Amino acid sequence: MDSEHDQAQPAGRPRVHHHVDRRTFLRVAGVSAVGAVAAACGPGGTPSPVASSAPPPTTTSGPPTSRLPTGPPNWDDLRSQLTGNLLRPGTDGYDTAKRAFNPLFDSRNPVAVVTASTAKDVQVSVRAVAGRASLAARSGGHSYAGYSVPEGGMIVDVAGLNKIDVQGSQAVIGAGAKLKDVYAALGRAGRALPAGSCPTVGIAGLTLGGGIGVLSRKYGLTCDHLSSAKVVTADGRELTASADSEPDLFWALRGGGGGNFGIVTEFTFDTDPAPDVTVFSLHFPAGSAADVLDAWQQWIAAMPPELWANCVVSGGSPVQCRVGGCYVGGASGLNTLLNNLTTNAGARPTQRTVKSLDYLGAMNYFSGSSNRQSFVASSRIITTPVDAAKVVALADGRAGTDLLIDGLGGKVGEPAKDATAFWHRDALASVQIYAPATAKTQTKVAESVGEIAAGLAAAGAGGGYVNYIDPALPDWKAAYYGDNAKRLQDVARKYDPDNVFRFGQSVVA
Repeated sequence: MDSEHDQAQPAGRPRVHHHVDRRTFLRVAGVSAVGAVAAACGPGGTPSPVASSAPPPTTTSGPPTSRLPTGPPNWDDLRSQLTGNLLRPGTDGYDTAKRAFNPLFDSRNPVAVVTASTAKDVQVSVRAVAGRASLAARSGGHSYAGYSVPEGGMIVDVAGLNKIDVQGSQAVIGAGAKLKDVYAALGRAGRALPAGSCPTVGIAGLTLGGGIGVLSRKYGLTCDHLSSAKVVTADGRELTASADSEPDLFWALRGGGGGNFGIVTEFTFDTDPAPDVTVFSLHFPAGSAADVLDAWQQWIAAMPPELWANCVVSGGSPVQCRVGGCYVGGASGLNTLLNNLTTNAGARPTQRTVKSLDYLGAMNYFSGSSNRQSFVASSRIITTPVDAAKVVALADGRAGTDLLIDGLGGKVGEPAKDATAFWHRDALASVQIYAPATAKTQTKVAESVGEIAAGLAAAGAGGGYVNYIDPALPDWKAAYYGDNAKRLQDVARKYDPDNVFRFGQSVVA
């Protein structure tokens, strides 16, 4: 989930996606888990001149040896090779097919949209367009920066690759599967996978960026359960990445963000037995936000991994605050832990809800709206407790803006920081800054979000979460990847030597 992905958002209020799965278009090698933007393609709304097709796929396992072709793509030739559809500007279905989750990107016009129905469709699409136009893979379409809707580029939509097969403790999941369908299939099989909360986030973008969710403290990140992935690389080959096959690529896929290494078509996950879960929500009185956040930071750090919680600071005058989450266990044990929080916060909740649910019921409880949402967002990471008063002051007077602070630690912190590409293993919490916006207010809202992000950094919350990708985040490469950035660049250059999958925030920019 990812603060959206998880984030317990207020009931009745659409949730962002982590995700957000932040990050979610699965782009592994430059195609996006969070989308991909890159060099503009020449053609506009009319068919492009015919050009020779890209060479057939190589059957060797070595890296590509030839440079990319030039000239416009041969759209007729590509269309003839597809099982799925190729939609161009002006054709029926194009305006709908190009849309992402966030309406702020509706004005962008890709040169084409491929709706892939097989992994082969992805391969032939990459071969036909690589080097001739920018490529963006799209799974759920939740890229916070709209990278899965490249102006003048081509979208490879993998939503049709959505098969979910649960066999014993493993689940094989197509890159286009949405979280609501993943949870339903796992729930029927009595299995669980820690992931985000937004129902329409794609499994690809979420996993590639790490995958924060409501069960992360108990079971780890989504990417920690990945055992292998099938990836279409820049030369059109499909590789299997695992600990024993393409280990560098496998390392990068676990938290390196979408859009840097290739297009994932299928994931294999190790799952856990589905637990019974007790969910909760505490609403605190106005004026208590600083005290609650201060107590929450100390409290979550001391909690057993069975408990996950977030603290949501809602902007306005006065600032409002609530705490929500879940506990892998019964209501009695949870209530003891919640009483500890309320005592230390010195504030009695105005509303307290505690409810026991099965796994699928709990995932549905945290699920937000499937409706499209128009917003601007960013993120920061809390490693050690920050000055709560300073954080709350950033929300003062900013009605509609939420700071969704998701607890980490527990199982998330067990791997070394360089064991996978996900850098923030030592984090106490992630902070998602979320603000509704329209086309008219977007610039002003983005400035406000940027001010909050800067204020959080000044208060001690640095870094950022790639699934809440933000083009305006200062020093974003270090913020997302820390010391892992150099190795990620090396992996991207190995599997995409011609930088086919470059976009505005690709690791090789």
